[in-house]
Amino acid sequence: MVSMERVYAAGSCNISKDEARLRLAAGWIGTLLTMAAGAAFVLLGVPRGWRSVLFLPAVLGASGFLQAAFHFCANYGWRGVFNVKDAVGETQRITDPAFRKQDRRKALVIMGWSALVGAAAAVADILL
Repeated sequence: MVSMERVYAAGSCNISKDEARLRLAAGWIGTLLTMAAGAAFVLLGVPRGWRSVLFLPAVLGASGFLQAAFHFCANYGWRGVFNVKDAVGETQRITDPAFRKQDRRKALVIMGWSALVGAAAAVADILL
């Protein structure tokens, strides 16, 4: 029988299935907040400049989905910790500097893509 348990892999996987489910929930929350606020801003005629605040929930949504899909927590990667087996939020420290560097690089990729999605959502609402 093949084990379905996740294992830590530097720059590739640093969270368990339970941790990934939390990131997925954050993705949905951020996306729903972005959609609801964006629609409200347009319907209420909120000045275009104020619509840039959509950047924040859109980043939350994108970040949650990306972290769940990649099985990688950007926060954990940046801090040099992982959790693939313990209760949600319980982490173990990564001691290998090369692994920490790979994890930081992956965290930056996730943060960068999330910021791009956030900016695109804000710009789209400003242009509506």
